[in-house]
Amino acid sequence: MSQTLSVAPEMMVRSIYLLLFFCCVVSAGYYKEDPPPRPSCPQHCVSQSEFNELHRKLDQLDAKLKDNINCTEELKRKAKITVAFTAAVGRQGAIGPFKSDKFLVYRRVITNIGHAYNPKNGIFTAPFAGVYYFAIFYHAGGECEAMLYLYRNYRLMVMTSDHATRHDTADNGGNSVVLYLDKGDRVYVCLAANTHVWGSFYHTTFTGFLVHLL
Repeated sequence: MSQTLSVAPEMMVRSIYLLLFFCCVVSAGYYKEDPPPRPSCPQHCVSQSEFNELHRKLDQLDAKLKDNINCTEELKRKAKITVAFTAAVGRQGAIGPFKSDKFLVYRRVITNIGHAYNPKNGIFTAPFAGVYYFAIFYHAGGECEAMLYLYRNYRLMVMTSDHATRHDTADNGGNSVVLYLDKGDRVYVCLAANTHVWGSFYHTTFTGFLVHLL
């Protein structure tokens, strides 16, 4: 009976070894013929083409953002630019009449922001391309005709005038205009031949200012 008991454990060990060997063989054959399938990509995974498309859209958004920033900076720069002037003839008594047209020089500067108006020759020179507003006003005695011309680069833009009369001792007049100017364009006023205006610190004036940069 003791011999039977000693044999039984040995047979059990052999049986376990045979079972393990069989499992290894089966497993090796399974992996050799049919490799385990790769785990499927979950829905949130992104393919390479989709990633490239997202990258392209991000580049476009970045370019648009840079353009918007540049436009904003340019608008801020333009908003800070101011060009405006008002000047009076600044001379007592009548100016004219003369035998020919004369530049009317407004020597008394009241405002000259940007220094585009030159009180030495009466000429406004546009520092920037843009839309500008100009106005001229005069006071004159009624015994002589009054007539002023506003020019842009030797071309007449607007004028103001009044005929002489014995019954009217004083005349006042004016005109205004909105002009597109290129940088360097000149605007000035001429007194017509055989006419006059009254010079003072307050009556006869020339005004202009920048409305919008272009």
